[in-house]
Amino acid sequence: MPARVTTRRGVKASSASTAPARAARGRGRERSQGTQHERFVEIQRARLLAAAVRAVDELGYPDTSVADITSRARVSRRTFYELFADREECLATVVEDILGLLVAELAAAGLDGLAWRDRVRGGLLAILVFLDREPVLARVLVVQALRGGPRVLERREAVLARLAGVVDEGRLLSVRGEKCTPLTAEGLVGAAFSIVYARLLRGERRPLTSLVGELMGMIVLPYQGASAARREQLRPSPAPATRSARSGRGSAEGVDDPLDGVSMRLTYRTARVLEGIEEHPGSSNREAGERAGISDPGQVSKLLARLERLGLLAKTGPGRVKGEPNAWALTAKGEGVARSIRMHTPADDESCAGGPLGASLFTDRGDLPSALEEEICL
Repeated sequence: MPARVTTRRGVKASSASTAPARAARGRGRERSQGTQHERFVEIQRARLLAAAVRAVDELGYPDTSVADITSRARVSRRTFYELFADREECLATVVEDILGLLVAELAAAGLDGLAWRDRVRGGLLAILVFLDREPVLARVLVVQALRGGPRVLERREAVLARLAGVVDEGRLLSVRGEKCTPLTAEGLVGAAFSIVYARLLRGERRPLTSLVGELMGMIVLPYQGASAARREQLRPSPAPATRSARSGRGSAEGVDDPLDGVSMRLTYRTARVLEGIEEHPGSSNREAGERAGISDPGQVSKLLARLERLGLLAKTGPGRVKGEPNAWALTAKGEGVARSIRMHTPADDESCAGGPLGASLFTDRGDLPSALEEEICL
């Protein structure tokens, strides 16, 4: 007969029957802990990638070092090497993720089913609008990537080949076009790329979208003749893209540093404290510490006081004035950091590779790398 235990209310319960419930709670805690670990790693990875974008734009691809990236990200060198094999892998990931954003722009342009000229024009416009809206990403992708390693250059060639494949469809539309060869499309795409490269290298203020008519005329000419090319040149150019506050800084959605503007080094416990107070406004020191897994009251107090000095937390209760516990809430600045933390949380346990910057984790999702474990224990 199974042993019986007595609860606090004096109600007897079978230890055998309560064991599954305890096991379920344990599994729930493990899943929560795993998600929080992944979230911390995700944020550190996003910060490194955002810092790599800034470093490459400021220093140039060949001259950007691991130290340049880690210093801008405020992340340790050891953590960098836990997340990336070397500098080249990090910078190649930057280029891959910017290309991912650009592919998303093309997918959102609704080009399927359009006639060839409209499809080419719509795709060209979507690319130039993106490059105008995100000037830092444009310089990294178009100018600096040319100086990248084999992986980056191979990816660039694949993208240009894909674009050339779309342009090459013009050969099927007329007798004139049939005289062209696939090399014609390669040359046209290469010429358009070179023109955009030169504008970005010189830092011209004129928006790239102003080139749509001339570039379309150049592309259409060998396939459909001078009259069609002239019509494309005379089509009105779109209005310049309006920059948001984010894109004005050269940051695309998913590319910015989750702690931009906050002079602190993120730790796992910091993230958990902010998340806990966001979910439970008015938390006391003890409650905030329990949710973050910090048992030492002194450590909790020091961390909360530091976050208050940084402008991320504010006291909303009477606190020590009346001998009551503190009641903490996020400030507007703290809410922004908490939103960034949520943004870098994996949606599920499947791989997020191919998403925006910071949206892909290392393959092994089991234990945290050693350097990250050290940061968690700070």
